[in-house]
Amino acid sequence: MSKEKLIIFDTTMRDGEQSPGASMTKDEKLRIARALERMRVDVIEAGFPASSNGDFEAVQAIANTIKDSVVCGLCRANDRDIQRGIDALKGAKAWRVHTFIATSPLHMKVKLRMSPEQVLEQTRLSVRYAKNACPDVEFSPEDGSRSEVDFLCRVLEAAIAEGATTINIPDTVGYAVPEQFGAFIRTLREKIPNSDKAVWSVHCHNDLGMAVANSLAAVTIGGARQIECTINGLGERAGNTSLEEIVMAVRTRGDFFDLETRLDTTQIVPTSRLVSQITGFVVQPNKAVVGANAFAHASGIHQDGVLKARQTYEIMTAEDVGWTTNRIVLGKLSGRSAFKQRLKEIGIELESEDAYNKAFQRFKDLADKKADIFDEDLQALVAQQAGASSDEHWRLVTMNQASGMGERPHAAVVLAENGSERRADAQGDGPVDATFKAIETLAKSGAELLLYSVNAVTQGTESQGEVTVRLSRGGRVVNGVGADTDVIVASAKAYVNALNKLESKMERVNPQHQL
Repeated sequence: MSKEKLIIFDTTMRDGEQSPGASMTKDEKLRIARALERMRVDVIEAGFPASSNGDFEAVQAIANTIKDSVVCGLCRANDRDIQRGIDALKGAKAWRVHTFIATSPLHMKVKLRMSPEQVLEQTRLSVRYAKNACPDVEFSPEDGSRSEVDFLCRVLEAAIAEGATTINIPDTVGYAVPEQFGAFIRTLREKIPNSDKAVWSVHCHNDLGMAVANSLAAVTIGGARQIECTINGLGERAGNTSLEEIVMAVRTRGDFFDLETRLDTTQIVPTSRLVSQITGFVVQPNKAVVGANAFAHASGIHQDGVLKARQTYEIMTAEDVGWTTNRIVLGKLSGRSAFKQRLKEIGIELESEDAYNKAFQRFKDLADKKADIFDEDLQALVAQQAGASSDEHWRLVTMNQASGMGERPHAAVVLAENGSERRADAQGDGPVDATFKAIETLAKSGAELLLYSVNAVTQGTESQGEVTVRLSRGGRVVNGVGADTDVIVASAKAYVNALNKLESKMERVNPQHQL
């Protein structure tokens, strides 16, 4: 007997993007969307089309590209937002309009300044408007977990009557606890006469560290059959429900959940890395499923047990989620065909032959510095190329720095500004500080440095250092990424990359709409 299906709804590019500094360009969103499609995610929430022209274009591009997943856009409960969503999504093979309005007493009074009856009527009108254009409509009562049950039942009954095919209950501020939340979903389904006419969904935040537990309780106790989640649990504040944890919990404990997803779990780790590289949000080593230590065993007792039988301490295998043991190593003698084939095998597809040529040249440059090139090196290399602007305002031409015990670190950089080379020197508290000060001497950006993060791409002293720099100026927050075997050079690349994003008109301000 086949198991019931659990629908996986990914909102990495909408709710996940609302993390300060996680704003993505259209091209970055397209790369993530393709990775989610390879993973066979059921629904991809591509963004908030009415929030900006940039996000509209990104959602439209994803809708016109993705064929194997439903593409969704979030819209506030008004005609303008919903029409904007329809215009962005209508080119998709399969699409969904997701509209929402707040229903808790606090949100209605303070934020919306609307009466409950006005909210109820707006729900009817917005779902009706969306349904006239799109057969697949999702409705969410924002701050649903803190809403009054009787009023919420009236709103949801009206939404279903107007044609909503999915009802999503958000725990917007992460206030719920599992048993209570599961019972809350069950109560709603039992009290609403037409509840069987819609798929029930949940969207949980992780403020108390219970987003995954709350979501699974909504499934087992409440009967929900869709979970909204993000890669790496990315999201504002403490984040969202983690996709990888939900999917692997359902798969590993199929005896308990008696549900299945259609996901290709071997794509989880590559997609996790891609999202981390694009957003600059590093995955903690002890993160479940995708953390570097998720399948590491340091204890002698554990190591002995795993060597005798992996199931003694491993409830799932590293290969199941994409941690590969088949590590094909490329080097300086590897040709273009081997390089292109390996990119394809690890799920990287570039837009054009010119892009492959540029990536291959970067690969050759790296191979001159580093004997063995691993999959992680290729991912970092392509991520850096994708993050580079085609119309760079600043370009790092050359740099050098000197530091030593008892000496004041010094750096000299040469930047090309719109093709014209300029040089600057600076001292600092360390080689990175000196390098950034030298760059700022020329750029005079006035930006505030919010984050400086360094991670080794692979193991060993030959490893590339991947640096993330987060800058803020005038309300805009951007990430710059750079990779090099020299960490100081990688730092300079990342800073210049961030400066170019500040200059770019394509990079957009984060919309910060909550659900």
